[in-house]
Parts: sequence; C-alpha cells; structure tokens
Amino acid sequence: MTECSLDTSVPDWIIDHPETLTVFQELGIDYSCGGKSLGFACREQGLPEQNVLAKLLNVINGGIHTANPSSPN
Repeated sequence: MTECSLDTSVPDWIIDHPETLTVFQELGIDYSCGGKSLGFACREQGLPEQNVLAKLLNVINGGIHTANPSSPN
C-alpha cells in the first residue's frame, strides 16, 4: 500500500483504499478516469483539492465524512 496524495491517480486511491470509493461517488469524481491524478480530477470538477484530500484521509483513518468538499471534516 502506498501513501496517497493529490498526485496519486484516482484508480490507485481506490485500489489502495477501497473505503474511499463512496467519497469519489458522492463528489461526482470519475474514478475510472484513465489514471488522472486526484488533483487534476478535483480541478476538473471545481472542487477544493485540499478539502477533498482531507476528506479522503479522514475516511482512511476511520473518520466520518460528508460529501461537502468545502468542509474538511
């Protein structure tokens, strides 16, 4: 398992951390996006990259998440 970041492809996030799939679905991020990085996918959707990253890391660490990307928790 690798450490995921904004540079990690969306499919790799899901492969390494399947529990993040629901976040991608809720935010409308295409998780079969041909290997685009999380940062690129966020910019494409107009989502704040750091907030999305925080949500994903929160899910990985067992926290509760919401679909609102403007809130880091």
